[in-house]
Amino acid sequence: MRDRGLEPDFPPAALAEAERLSPNLHDGDPAVRDLRGLLWSSIDNDDTRDLDQLEVAEALPGGAIKVLVAIADVEDLVRPGSAIDDHARKNTTSVYTAARIFPMLPERLSTGITSLNDGEDRLAIVIEMTVSPDGSIAGSDVYPARVHNRCQLAYDAVAAWLDGQGPMPPRMAEVAGVADQVKLQDVDAGRLRRLRHERGALDLETRESRPVMADGQVVDLKEERDNRAKNLIEDFMIAANGVTAQFLTGHGLPSIRRVVRTPARWPRIVDLAKQLGEQLPADPDPKALSDFLERRKQADPQGFPELSLSVVKLLGPGEYVLDPPDGDPPGHFGLAVKDYTHATAPNRRYPDLVTHRLVKAAFGRQKSPYSDAEIEELARHCTLQEDAANKVERQVRKSAAAQLFQKRIGDSFDAQVTGASEKGTWVRTCGHPVIEGRLERGFQGLDVGDRVRVRLVSTDVERGFIDFVRD
Repeated sequence: MRDRGLEPDFPPAALAEAERLSPNLHDGDPAVRDLRGLLWSSIDNDDTRDLDQLEVAEALPGGAIKVLVAIADVEDLVRPGSAIDDHARKNTTSVYTAARIFPMLPERLSTGITSLNDGEDRLAIVIEMTVSPDGSIAGSDVYPARVHNRCQLAYDAVAAWLDGQGPMPPRMAEVAGVADQVKLQDVDAGRLRRLRHERGALDLETRESRPVMADGQVVDLKEERDNRAKNLIEDFMIAANGVTAQFLTGHGLPSIRRVVRTPARWPRIVDLAKQLGEQLPADPDPKALSDFLERRKQADPQGFPELSLSVVKLLGPGEYVLDPPDGDPPGHFGLAVKDYTHATAPNRRYPDLVTHRLVKAAFGRQKSPYSDAEIEELARHCTLQEDAANKVERQVRKSAAAQLFQKRIGDSFDAQVTGASEKGTWVRTCGHPVIEGRLERGFQGLDVGDRVRVRLVSTDVERGFIDFVRD
């Protein structure tokens, strides 16, 4: 982390500051709505302790559904210029590794008084959306409120229950009405998802391997996949981020946008489609790509994750950019949306904290707390630090995989090319467990998406190196 400009430890001043803070519900402030009586619930990973969002839905006459997304009001306690904010601004993100999590904010905040924990009253920024039967957002609003998490749930258990593959989660069964709530939210999320895909959003199925630790040793690599509950939350967060971006523009304020530009390697995506007997237009077209991916998912569900991985690599990374009030942001190619910011994870991401400060300026009809030049610099810095954090997380995953695979040197694997440039060629093995490494020999003529047989020749746990040669 230090090598990449990230600070793993909090300065003493930040920790001391965190100890002095306590939650404030702003009782008596008429601008803060009291929504603690609603049936709020959260869905996140099994081991998540920094809860950023809650959801609740209501069926309306005519088939519309109103959904409220409550986001932790971290900004109320983390003020610009404070020691906590200085550290958060430097790292800009939490870093999640197999052995340890390095939170952006001190744990007294991120897993305590700014986390929307089960059974606790909290201050939140609420994003309200009325979703029509066709998936369009007929109306929206953003405002501060007091909320109370009635039921903390986990992705895998909720997904299994929604799919009819598992029992109702015990915590859900304990709170009357939550089961019907989650079913209604699932319907609403499905509407949002269908319309996005009709407009060209990409339906990609990615798989990541998470190291499983026991007594300080890596004992397995667990494959994590998307599921129905993860999609539900993702759909709500995408919609909430879009509404927030439009809210700021509507109030004449700048914003820090999250964009994925038109892919520079579109010709390679066209070539991959051609190899599968499909034709894509010469110019980048998200709708054409979305339709192609849907056909491939139906035709070859087993091979679809590998195709998804190739497309993800060829699309390129996201980045943060300034969007002035009269600007024309490039949008998010993968989501097929023009207006998109990050506003739903302020315990974990600094851009979301910046967005909340801009939102609060809109509440008070005040000017932006940041100049355009400051937002532009913050956007650049957040992009660089996110890339640094991703590299740290990836290196630790590779170190874990290298430790697990030390005894398999000499074994051969079917693999897929995931990167090809002057810096080198990288491959990811197919099957379980999945590991990724550098192809040291036999890479000539290969490109992203190609299938190849490789042999593992060396591992370096300390440096996170896994080296293959073409078999």
